[in-house]
Amino acid sequence: MTSPLVSCTDLAASLSAAAPPTLLDVRWRLGGPPGREDYDRGHLPGAVFLDLDTELAAPPGPGGRHPLPSRAELQRALRTAGVRDGHPVVGYDADNGSIAARLWWLLRWAGHDRVRVLDGGFAAWQAEGRPVTTDVPVHPEGDVTVRPGQLPVLDADGAAELARTGLLLDARAPERYRGDVEPVDRKAGHVPGAVNAPFAAHTGEDGRWRTPGELAARFAELGVRGDRPVGAYCGSGVTATSVLLALEVAGLGDDAALYAGSWSEWSGDPDRPVDTGDAPG
Repeated sequence: MTSPLVSCTDLAASLSAAAPPTLLDVRWRLGGPPGREDYDRGHLPGAVFLDLDTELAAPPGPGGRHPLPSRAELQRALRTAGVRDGHPVVGYDADNGSIAARLWWLLRWAGHDRVRVLDGGFAAWQAEGRPVTTDVPVHPEGDVTVRPGQLPVLDADGAAELARTGLLLDARAPERYRGDVEPVDRKAGHVPGAVNAPFAAHTGEDGRWRTPGELAARFAELGVRGDRPVGAYCGSGVTATSVLLALEVAGLGDDAALYAGSWSEWSGDPDRPVDTGDAPG
């Protein structure tokens, strides 16, 4: 299996090649300020900025805070950024890959499977003393064709069914899963039957990803096994893709599904049940 992660060393070598990968900066933080401000202060040479809120998601609404973008809008954004069919793409965020994972998942869902995430993100690149620029590159327009549906996606009913019959992983912090706090969405708690799998556990203190063996052991403890269908959700369908990326790193990613609407959709429906506390309900 080729890892979906790429080290700073390997990325730096590929950027000096005759045909470097398309490099995409997707830095973003909940509550702002906008990631574009980070990009303007400095980014990897050749990187193009893509905005999570407006280019990697549809407008918020009944389907959640970050619904999947339409085929046309995603294709427009990717082509403007220079993404080409069959040409490798590397995405990076600030550090732990939880936002870059959304780009990784979206591209694969759209039929472009030559995509990787920079291990440790911009923080690791800077920590190694590698070059940063404020120059905004101008790349030829890409020709990528978006073909949605290449990865499994759950709606709310599908997520409820998976929580009963398989394994639905909740990527949020434990206090949000338990319902102790809810700083963003309408109700606190979790989907009944879901198991907490905080995305922050995928990486070490330096933001670099844990080894495949460490991740496989963690998922085994959570109940992941070959004969059990698995899916993931989070607050709005972003950091849940970090769970799916971690499953891929661990060699367990086949057929894992994303509940794209996630808690922002679920909690917005007054008819959906909610559980609180530590144990799945």
